[in-house]
Amino acid sequence: KPRQTIYLAYGHDEEVSGQRGAVEIARLLQSRGVKLEFVLDEGLLITEGIMPGLQSPTALIGVAEKGYLTVVVKTLATPGHSSMPPPKGSSAIAMMSAALQRIDDEQLPGGIRGVAGEMFATIAPEMSGLSRVALSNLWLFGPLVQKQLEASASTNAMLRTTTALTMAHAGNKENVLPGQAEATVNFRLLPGDTRDQVVERTRALVADATHNGKFELHALPGGAEASKVAPTDSAQYALINRTVREVFPGTLVAPGLMIGGSDSIHFGEISDHIFKFSPIRANNDDLKRFHGTNERLSTKNYLDAIRFYHRLITEVAALPAQ
Repeated sequence: KPRQTIYLAYGHDEEVSGQRGAVEIARLLQSRGVKLEFVLDEGLLITEGIMPGLQSPTALIGVAEKGYLTVVVKTLATPGHSSMPPPKGSSAIAMMSAALQRIDDEQLPGGIRGVAGEMFATIAPEMSGLSRVALSNLWLFGPLVQKQLEASASTNAMLRTTTALTMAHAGNKENVLPGQAEATVNFRLLPGDTRDQVVERTRALVADATHNGKFELHALPGGAEASKVAPTDSAQYALINRTVREVFPGTLVAPGLMIGGSDSIHFGEISDHIFKFSPIRANNDDLKRFHGTNERLSTKNYLDAIRFYHRLITEVAALPAQ
């Protein structure tokens, strides 16, 4: 029998931001004056053989997650017949093309800092060869390491607020110049970047690319700021760290950044220690199956997950009260 209260919180809309599930659960707990010692949600995994130069299995504990923002851009022009096109670059499609090119070219700056910096600082001593030398001496090799990390979509996403051009539409007839073109751009915000900052930056890029032509820009509802960063020098993080190493001997534990979204972000008002971690071993082949063909979990992974949660719950009573 647990010596403390444990809440099992399940929302029915976790995959679509949790507005009716986690939001309402967190609101109810807050109304009752509940302050949680920590929150543990699904998230990052125990990776094997994914990072060059790192031989040992590595459990990445998500200590923060990126924010979410979608911006809609419309360029406006006078519709007309294709036999009499306007001056170069002034049609709705031409202006939109220039705007999207500028948005894609001028992505937000990245860097090995924040959660990514702490993660690489933790794993660097455990790496071998040139990887260890480079990551242990970022003052010298930082630009080279960053360039290599930016070449991979998954590691690039850890370094910056990402920009993704996801939808575009213009025109409905081959011989008619459309009066507007519309595109959607999705951003995943790094902790430290805000939605307002990104919207205004995007607005400035579009204005410059279209030479201050007619355009409209707005953010879609339902976005979220990046989460707070859970401290790794806390008793809560140490508890999860210790439990991982007990259940999965020989595993390195490091903080990580959740680049996708989870509904645990909505618990930020009732806990300063929100972690995103799934006690599941995964290699490159396993990662391809998540939300993909033949998604599955091995029996061993299933049993190890049970052992992890059982051990965590058994030890959690030792945490100092807030």
